[in-house]
Order: sequence, then C-alpha cells, then structure tokens
Amino acid sequence: MPGIDDCLSEAMAITGARGVSLTDWSSGLSLGHLGDSPSGDHETGAAEATDLARAAADNPTFADPEDARMPLQDLIVTSGRSYHLLRFVDTAFDSRLLLHLWLDRTHGNLAVARLRLQALAEELVLG
Repeated sequence: MPGIDDCLSEAMAITGARGVSLTDWSSGLSLGHLGDSPSGDHETGAAEATDLARAAADNPTFADPEDARMPLQDLIVTSGRSYHLLRFVDTAFDSRLLLHLWLDRTHGNLAVARLRLQALAEELVLG
C-alpha cells in the first residue's frame, strides 16, 4: 500500500500543484504535507480546510444523508489565481481523511487534477 509520503509526492507531480496536505478532518490535524501552504502555515491550512469540510459535510443541502461515513466526495473552491481541491478519503478505519490540493489556476487543469486526486485517494486506502 502506498504510504502518505508517496501519495503526497505523486500529488505534487500534478501539473500546477503548489501544495498538498493530508488532514484528519475529525481533529483538524495535518498528517503530512508537501509544497507551499495557501495560508503560509500547513497547520493553519489544515484547520481551515477542516472547517470548510465540516461545514459542507454537516449540511444536508450538500451532503448525502444516506451515507454518514462518506457524505461528500469532493469540494472545489476557486479563486482568481488558484483552485483548491478537497478530496474526502473513504477509509476502512474510523478516521476521516481529507486530501487538499492547492493548484495554480494558470498552469493546472482542474478536471485532470480532480481525477488524479481521486485515484491517489483510492490508492492510499486500497494499496
């Protein structure tokens, strides 16, 4: 099974990647990160991504109420210069993980990055 470091390295190989982190969104703690952080601090970025993930996952307008374990697949936030892809990682254990890819809007391809992040999340869990 690929480890966290391998997963993060492969995510940074996505064209336009500026930074990536794996966060436990139950606690808000960063489990690993590579590259830059949008906030300048990876721990702050993990906490802020956790707040966003919780807000969406706890809202019945956005989340699938039939699937309490995995209420969402992705969140995508766009700004003038970047994309933020947050991929919920479905694990076999009782943890809630979130892959956060910060992507340069000029150099990155949102669709390709989303599909690659999905594959990386599956590899991280399935091996």
